[in-house]
Amino acid sequence: MANDSDSSALDEDEIEDTDADYELSSDKIEQNDVLLKVGTMHGKSSITGNVTSTDNTSSQEKSIETGSKHLKQVEKTESLEAISSETYGGLQNNAGARPSVFLGISRKNGENTDTNLRTSESFFPAKVVSLDHMEAQTENAELLQTIAVTSKKNSTRASISTLKRRKQSMSISQMNALLLQSLVASHSMKPRRLSVRDRELLSAKLGIENAPRTENPPGLYASAFRNVSMFKRSYELMERMLKVYIYKEGEKPIFHQSKMRGIYASEGWFMKLIEGNKKFVVRDPRKAHLFYLSFSPHMLRMTLFDQYSHNQKELEEYLKNYVDLLAKKYSFWNRTGGADHFLVGCHDWASRLTRHHMRNCIRVLCNSNVAKGFKIGKDTTLPVTYIRSVETPLKEIGGKPPSERLILAFFAGSMHGYLRPILLEYWENKAPDMKILGPMPRDIEGKRRYREYMKSSKYCICARGYEVHTPRVVEAIFYDCVPVIISDNYVPPFFEVLNWEAFSVFIQERDIPNLRNILLAISEEKYAAMQLGVKKVKQHFLWHKKPVKYDLFHMILHSVWYNRVFQMNSK
Repeated sequence: MANDSDSSALDEDEIEDTDADYELSSDKIEQNDVLLKVGTMHGKSSITGNVTSTDNTSSQEKSIETGSKHLKQVEKTESLEAISSETYGGLQNNAGARPSVFLGISRKNGENTDTNLRTSESFFPAKVVSLDHMEAQTENAELLQTIAVTSKKNSTRASISTLKRRKQSMSISQMNALLLQSLVASHSMKPRRLSVRDRELLSAKLGIENAPRTENPPGLYASAFRNVSMFKRSYELMERMLKVYIYKEGEKPIFHQSKMRGIYASEGWFMKLIEGNKKFVVRDPRKAHLFYLSFSPHMLRMTLFDQYSHNQKELEEYLKNYVDLLAKKYSFWNRTGGADHFLVGCHDWASRLTRHHMRNCIRVLCNSNVAKGFKIGKDTTLPVTYIRSVETPLKEIGGKPPSERLILAFFAGSMHGYLRPILLEYWENKAPDMKILGPMPRDIEGKRRYREYMKSSKYCICARGYEVHTPRVVEAIFYDCVPVIISDNYVPPFFEVLNWEAFSVFIQERDIPNLRNILLAISEEKYAAMQLGVKKVKQHFLWHKKPVKYDLFHMILHSVWYNRVFQMNSK
């Protein structure tokens, strides 16, 4: 069974009943002579058909032994605060921001093993710095998940002490600095010769960087954006220019089909809406700025893992065969090394399954863990939207006004992962204004009470489960509750354009003992501003059967467009 990241207390079990799930497919997808088939022997995948060809910082290295892995850590002696305070991509490098920690590329058996940046030398400059060492150390630290947290205070205090010793956690200010660095220096492979589409993207980049100043554009809440003028201009250019090609290769159910209910519904909704879109999608790949890899990591896991395979490596190999097929059949992948291709995956495994053979792609992931290969400025975060009704996905959203929210903070959910038991040990039944609970009943009354708690609370605690992401972030926004994100290394959705600190609170895991004091220290004026921000950004997290301006479908597509535009470098 997969270690699914989280399920809402409303419905802890993922919905898998076939009669209830809405099957996702285009009315009729034209299949060409190349098909990706699910193998029936030993869980191996096979592809059949006719294939036609159509940095200047000083570093100091030291070795670290971690189990059987040999890692190299490069300690930077230059701070990010030395970077100019000029605005890049709408992000101002504030003087008070803490610098990010950038460490060296780890190697194994003499080969570059970075999970996100590793590629052939022709695809990437050698000077790119990775966070691979961070992934290895984080995986070691997450052995905490195997520690049973009992009701004894001393065991929980020991767990908090262990959390405090975890040095590989990145604060929101460090993520901001990392985003700034990604915008300063493009890591995208530069094609040998700029195409017409490349020149169009460079023109768009120039237009965005020189966007006319707009104070309060209609339909947008300026405070929720890093730079609302740049976002507005970028969105306008996307609507005017962007063209996407969808590869037809691949058979259902893994390709061109997904589920639109349950905790992984986001990947299904995007697939359904992009495949039915006529504004952005083109049939001629030569006209495309971006190429969509239309597969579902969720369906890949469901279709192959239990029935044919019990090894994630075999699922990775399956995707490798798919990439190899595209690289042989088309010239587009090879021209940029996949940098102008993108994928959308909400299943926990999507990050791991795509970190090697699709590492250069723009990956739209729910599991956006910066310590496990998620690349800020290239990848973008997919919101976890737990959809219970395809027909009425927006049912019962909204909440009480601030004056009627008498609960300071609310959390309820299963004890997934190492963090939630610690949260409950410190705060369950500890203060009358803190409703910190375990799993609630999944009957109708339990679900109603869960919604009422969210609608009646000032702050909704979004504590990580097995992985960094959780549907509670979007649920909080649905119910006009200020999200309190407790998940180290989690990059929130649309991080490249949204100013999350304007409408949410970030608390590091080690600060759980101070949770109530941190929230009480927020002034009523500040809370009111954040709660207003939550209500204003809600439109960006809503699915519509027929997409509307600034909704979730368009925000996902915009982040892919935006990151690709700012990867472009004319030099």
